[in-house]
Amino acid sequence: MNVVQEGWVYLNDPLNWTNPGGILDRLGEHLVISGAAVGLGLLIAWPLGVWLGHSGRGGGLVVLLSDLTLAIPTIALLTILPLTFLGFGKPPIIVALAVFAMPPLLANAYTGVRQVDPETRDAARGMGLSGWQVLRRVELPLAVPYLAAGFRTAAVQVVATTALASYVNGGGLGQIIAEGFGLGISAAGGQILAGGVLVALLALLVELLLAVVERLVTPAPLRPARRRADREAVATGAA
Repeated sequence: MNVVQEGWVYLNDPLNWTNPGGILDRLGEHLVISGAAVGLGLLIAWPLGVWLGHSGRGGGLVVLLSDLTLAIPTIALLTILPLTFLGFGKPPIIVALAVFAMPPLLANAYTGVRQVDPETRDAARGMGLSGWQVLRRVELPLAVPYLAAGFRTAAVQVVATTALASYVNGGGLGQIIAEGFGLGISAAGGQILAGGVLVALLALLVELLLAVVERLVTPAPLRPARRRADREAVATGAA
């Protein structure tokens, strides 16, 4: 059999799915790591981006932080952080991936708040709304397309990159690929191919699901802004 046929056989073997350390176990690990990383990135990037956007200051800081986090290779963080106080295991992996998730989250949160029409802000203040009320009732609702686009970009990137966790024995679907390489391409080429296909399919599925969610949470009048936010999020992730 060629590698493609071996990969097909591997994916169609029920034991490869249900055995301890099989596909289902690795998928669960992959989703837990990815979800925790994106969640940690949200806790840091969204409040900071929204606050800077609301205050009208810190545009240069947002660019600097985004550039710095993009400049640090994720694989470098995955190998360095386990040697710190975080130790080995999932915490350093989650932190490394959270750093990777922050650029689109931070940049889109800042841009989403800053793009609100100044006249809209002035009208809200003229009605007697405080700064906090303007942020909560005006700026954040209008920033939804940008927040959703940043979240979607970050989530897909993290899901795809979580496969690198296998380099530090962190689990996830990448572990299937790493174990295949450990056995050798000639003996486990199908397993390696199957692991790569699973990672790619999971990333595509997350992309499709979040695209639907993004559309649902964005009011129809704001959908042109959502499409513009999508383009900016892609540019941020590719920078």
